[in-house]
Amino acid sequence: MKKCTTILLLIASLGYVPSLARAQALVEPTSPFGATAATVPTQMELSYTPPSQATQFRNYTFDGFGPYPIVGSAMLAGLGQVDNTPPEWKQSGAGYGKRFGSDFGIAAVSTTTRYALAEALKEDTLYYRCECTGTLPRLRHAVLSTLTARHGLDGHRAFSISAVVAPYAGSATAVYAWYPGNYGAGSALKIGSYGMLASLGENIMMEFFYSGPHSMLSRMHLNNPQAAPAPGSK
Repeated sequence: MKKCTTILLLIASLGYVPSLARAQALVEPTSPFGATAATVPTQMELSYTPPSQATQFRNYTFDGFGPYPIVGSAMLAGLGQVDNTPPEWKQSGAGYGKRFGSDFGIAAVSTTTRYALAEALKEDTLYYRCECTGTLPRLRHAVLSTLTARHGLDGHRAFSISAVVAPYAGSATAVYAWYPGNYGAGSALKIGSYGMLASLGENIMMEFFYSGPHSMLSRMHLNNPQAAPAPGSK
Protein backbone atom coordinates (compact mmCIF):
# COMPACT_ATOMS: atom_id res chain seq x y z
CA MET A 1 0.00 0.00 0.00
CA LYS A 2 2.88 2.30 0.80
CA LYS A 3 4.35 1.76 -2.65
CA CYS A 4 0.97 2.40 -4.33
CA THR A 5 0.66 5.72 -2.49
CA THR A 6 4.20 6.68 -3.40
CA ILE A 7 3.55 5.98 -7.09
CA LEU A 8 0.49 8.22 -7.05
CA LEU A 9 2.42 10.98 -5.28
CA LEU A 10 5.20 10.71 -7.85
CA ILE A 11 2.72 11.16 -10.65
CA ALA A 12 1.17 14.11 -8.90
CA SER A 13 4.57 15.74 -8.38
CA LEU A 14 5.25 15.52 -12.10
CA GLY A 15 1.90 17.12 -12.84
CA TYR A 16 1.53 14.19 -15.17
CA VAL A 17 -1.56 13.03 -15.20
CA PRO A 18 -1.15 13.31 -17.40
CA SER A 19 2.01 9.56 -17.27
CA LEU A 20 -0.07 10.55 -19.38
CA ALA A 21 -5.01 14.05 -21.45
CA ARG A 22 -8.03 13.08 -23.19
CA ALA A 23 -10.34 16.10 -22.89
CA GLN A 24 -12.54 17.29 -25.81
CA ALA A 25 -9.36 19.04 -26.86
CA LEU A 26 -7.53 20.46 -29.85
CA VAL A 27 -4.02 19.69 -30.99
CA GLU A 28 -2.58 23.06 -31.83
CA PRO A 29 -0.36 23.21 -34.96
CA THR A 30 2.49 24.66 -32.94
CA SER A 31 2.33 21.94 -30.31
CA PRO A 32 3.73 18.62 -31.54
CA PHE A 33 3.01 16.68 -28.37
CA GLY A 34 1.14 18.69 -25.80
CA ALA A 35 -2.45 19.11 -26.77
CA THR A 36 -4.98 21.50 -25.38
CA ALA A 37 -8.10 20.51 -23.54
CA ALA A 38 -11.38 22.29 -23.26
CA THR A 39 -14.64 21.36 -21.60
CA VAL A 40 -17.55 21.56 -24.00
CA PRO A 41 -21.32 21.61 -23.53
CA THR A 42 -23.07 18.27 -23.16
CA GLN A 43 -24.75 18.57 -26.54
CA MET A 44 -21.32 18.49 -28.21
CA GLU A 45 -21.21 14.77 -27.42
CA LEU A 46 -23.20 14.33 -30.61
CA SER A 47 -20.37 15.87 -32.63
CA TYR A 48 -17.68 13.54 -31.31
CA THR A 49 -14.81 13.12 -33.75
CA PRO A 50 -12.32 10.25 -33.32
CA PRO A 51 -8.68 11.34 -32.99
CA SER A 52 -6.66 11.30 -36.19
CA GLN A 53 -3.82 8.86 -36.82
CA ALA A 54 -1.36 11.75 -36.47
CA THR A 55 -2.77 12.69 -33.05
CA GLN A 56 -2.63 9.10 -31.87
CA PHE A 57 0.97 8.68 -33.03
CA ARG A 58 2.09 11.92 -31.35
CA ASN A 59 0.48 10.82 -28.11
CA TYR A 60 2.00 7.35 -28.40
CA THR A 61 5.55 8.67 -28.81
CA PHE A 62 5.05 11.16 -25.99
CA ASP A 63 3.54 8.62 -23.60
CA GLY A 64 6.04 5.87 -24.39
CA PHE A 65 9.30 7.75 -24.91
CA GLY A 66 8.77 11.36 -23.79
CA PRO A 67 9.86 13.15 -20.61
CA TYR A 68 7.26 11.54 -18.33
CA PRO A 69 8.33 7.91 -18.74
CA ILE A 70 11.99 8.97 -18.51
CA VAL A 71 11.60 11.03 -15.33
CA GLY A 72 9.07 8.61 -13.85
CA SER A 73 11.37 5.64 -14.48
CA ALA A 74 14.27 7.49 -12.88
CA MET A 75 12.23 8.20 -9.76
CA LEU A 76 10.80 4.68 -9.52
CA ALA A 77 14.30 3.27 -9.99
CA GLY A 78 15.40 5.43 -7.07
CA LEU A 79 12.65 3.95 -4.91
CA GLY A 80 13.68 0.47 -5.96
CA GLN A 81 17.28 1.34 -5.11
CA VAL A 82 16.30 2.42 -1.60
CA ASP A 83 14.09 -0.64 -1.06
CA ASN A 84 16.66 -2.88 -2.78
CA THR A 85 13.99 -4.36 -5.07
CA PRO A 86 14.70 -6.75 -6.65
CA PRO A 87 17.48 -7.55 -4.14
CA GLU A 88 19.34 -9.57 -6.79
CA TRP A 89 20.24 -6.30 -8.56
CA LYS A 90 21.90 -4.89 -5.43
CA GLN A 91 22.19 -1.22 -4.47
CA SER A 92 24.98 -0.26 -6.82
CA GLY A 93 25.24 1.99 -9.85
CA ALA A 94 24.74 -1.02 -12.07
CA GLY A 95 21.69 -1.97 -10.02
CA TYR A 96 20.17 1.45 -10.48
CA GLY A 97 20.77 1.18 -14.22
CA LYS A 98 18.94 -2.16 -14.32
CA ARG A 99 16.03 -0.73 -12.36
CA PHE A 100 15.78 2.32 -14.58
CA GLY A 101 15.92 0.21 -17.73
CA SER A 102 13.31 -2.14 -16.29
CA ASP A 103 10.86 0.62 -15.35
CA PHE A 104 11.32 2.36 -18.68
CA GLY A 105 10.84 -0.94 -20.49
CA ILE A 106 7.61 -1.64 -18.59
CA ALA A 107 6.30 1.81 -19.52
CA ALA A 108 7.24 1.36 -23.18
CA VAL A 109 5.66 -2.10 -23.46
CA SER A 110 2.51 -0.99 -21.63
CA THR A 111 2.09 2.08 -23.83
CA THR A 112 2.74 0.14 -27.03
CA THR A 113 0.24 -2.53 -26.00
CA ARG A 114 -2.43 0.03 -25.16
CA TYR A 115 -2.14 1.90 -28.45
CA ALA A 116 -1.82 -1.26 -30.54
CA LEU A 117 -4.86 -2.90 -28.97
CA ALA A 118 -6.84 0.33 -29.14
CA GLU A 119 -6.10 0.53 -32.85
CA ALA A 120 -7.05 -3.10 -33.44
CA LEU A 121 -10.24 -2.88 -31.38
CA LYS A 122 -11.17 0.63 -32.57
CA GLU A 123 -11.05 2.09 -29.08
CA ASP A 124 -10.36 5.72 -28.30
CA THR A 125 -8.46 5.58 -25.01
CA LEU A 126 -7.52 9.28 -24.87
CA TYR A 127 -8.80 11.17 -21.85
CA TYR A 128 -11.88 13.37 -22.13
CA ARG A 129 -12.53 15.58 -19.15
CA CYS A 130 -15.98 15.35 -17.61
CA GLU A 131 -18.62 17.76 -18.89
CA CYS A 132 -20.26 17.51 -15.49
CA THR A 133 -19.74 19.68 -12.42
CA GLY A 134 -19.08 18.81 -8.81
CA THR A 135 -16.22 16.96 -7.18
CA LEU A 136 -17.87 13.54 -6.81
CA PRO A 137 -19.27 13.32 -10.37
CA ARG A 138 -15.90 14.35 -11.79
CA LEU A 139 -14.06 11.88 -9.55
CA ARG A 140 -16.44 9.12 -10.66
CA HIS A 141 -15.76 10.06 -14.29
CA ALA A 142 -11.99 9.86 -13.77
CA VAL A 143 -12.27 6.46 -12.09
CA LEU A 144 -14.54 5.03 -14.80
CA SER A 145 -12.26 6.42 -17.52
CA THR A 146 -9.50 4.19 -16.20
CA LEU A 147 -11.49 1.13 -17.28
CA THR A 148 -13.42 2.46 -20.27
CA ALA A 149 -12.84 4.03 -23.66
CA ARG A 150 -14.88 5.68 -26.39
CA HIS A 151 -16.21 3.42 -29.12
CA GLY A 152 -17.90 3.92 -32.44
CA LEU A 153 -18.65 7.04 -34.45
CA ASP A 154 -20.77 8.46 -31.63
CA GLY A 155 -17.99 8.06 -29.04
CA HIS A 156 -20.10 6.12 -26.53
CA ARG A 157 -18.25 4.74 -23.51
CA ALA A 158 -17.74 1.02 -22.97
CA PHE A 159 -15.33 -1.30 -21.19
CA SER A 160 -11.80 -0.96 -22.58
CA ILE A 161 -9.79 -4.13 -23.13
CA SER A 162 -6.69 -2.19 -24.13
CA ALA A 163 -6.69 -0.01 -21.00
CA VAL A 164 -6.95 -3.03 -18.70
CA VAL A 165 -4.57 -5.38 -20.52
CA ALA A 166 -1.76 -2.86 -21.16
CA PRO A 167 -0.26 -2.49 -17.64
CA TYR A 168 -0.22 -6.26 -17.12
CA ALA A 169 1.39 -6.82 -20.51
CA GLY A 170 4.21 -4.51 -19.43
CA SER A 171 4.68 -6.17 -16.06
CA ALA A 172 4.50 -9.71 -17.49
CA THR A 173 7.13 -8.82 -20.09
CA ALA A 174 9.46 -7.54 -17.36
CA VAL A 175 8.97 -10.55 -15.09
CA TYR A 176 9.53 -13.15 -17.79
CA ALA A 177 12.10 -11.30 -19.92
CA TRP A 178 14.57 -9.63 -17.56
CA TYR A 179 13.57 -10.01 -13.91
CA PRO A 180 15.44 -12.59 -11.78
CA GLY A 181 14.18 -16.13 -12.26
CA ASN A 182 12.39 -16.38 -8.89
CA TYR A 183 9.77 -13.83 -9.99
CA GLY A 184 6.58 -15.18 -11.56
CA ALA A 185 2.92 -14.57 -12.29
CA GLY A 186 2.20 -13.18 -8.82
CA SER A 187 4.85 -10.51 -9.24
CA ALA A 188 3.56 -9.62 -12.70
CA LEU A 189 0.03 -9.23 -11.30
CA LYS A 190 1.28 -7.06 -8.45
CA ILE A 191 3.37 -4.78 -10.67
CA GLY A 192 0.56 -4.51 -13.21
CA SER A 193 -1.86 -3.49 -10.47
CA TYR A 194 0.51 -0.70 -9.49
CA GLY A 195 0.34 0.38 -13.12
CA MET A 196 -3.46 0.47 -12.98
CA LEU A 197 -3.31 2.60 -9.83
CA ALA A 198 -0.88 4.95 -11.58
CA SER A 199 -3.35 5.29 -14.48
CA LEU A 200 -6.12 6.11 -12.02
CA GLY A 201 -3.98 8.76 -10.36
CA GLU A 202 -3.11 10.15 -13.78
CA ASN A 203 -6.77 10.49 -14.75
CA ILE A 204 -7.63 12.23 -11.48
CA MET A 205 -4.81 14.70 -12.01
CA MET A 206 -5.94 15.43 -15.56
CA GLU A 207 -9.52 15.90 -14.44
CA PHE A 208 -8.86 18.27 -11.56
CA PHE A 209 -5.51 19.93 -12.21
CA TYR A 210 -5.39 20.56 -15.94
CA SER A 211 -4.77 24.32 -16.18
CA GLY A 212 -5.79 25.11 -19.74
CA PRO A 213 -4.21 25.39 -23.18
CA HIS A 214 -2.41 28.64 -22.43
CA SER A 215 -0.66 27.52 -19.27
CA MET A 216 3.11 27.35 -19.04
CA LEU A 217 3.03 23.55 -18.79
CA SER A 218 0.96 23.31 -21.94
CA ARG A 219 3.38 25.54 -23.83
CA MET A 220 6.22 23.31 -22.64
CA HIS A 221 4.26 20.30 -23.98
CA LEU A 222 4.21 18.80 -20.50
CA ASN A 223 0.50 19.14 -19.84
CA ASN A 224 -2.32 16.94 -21.11
CA PRO A 225 -0.13 14.64 -23.22
CA GLN A 226 -2.85 12.15 -24.09
CA ALA A 227 -5.17 14.79 -25.50
CA ALA A 228 -8.07 14.03 -27.76
CA PRO A 229 -9.31 16.19 -30.63
CA ALA A 230 -12.04 18.70 -30.03
CA PRO A 231 -14.88 20.06 -32.12
CA GLY A 232 -13.87 23.15 -34.01
CA SER A 233 -10.37 21.94 -34.83
CA LYS A 234 -8.82 23.71 -37.77
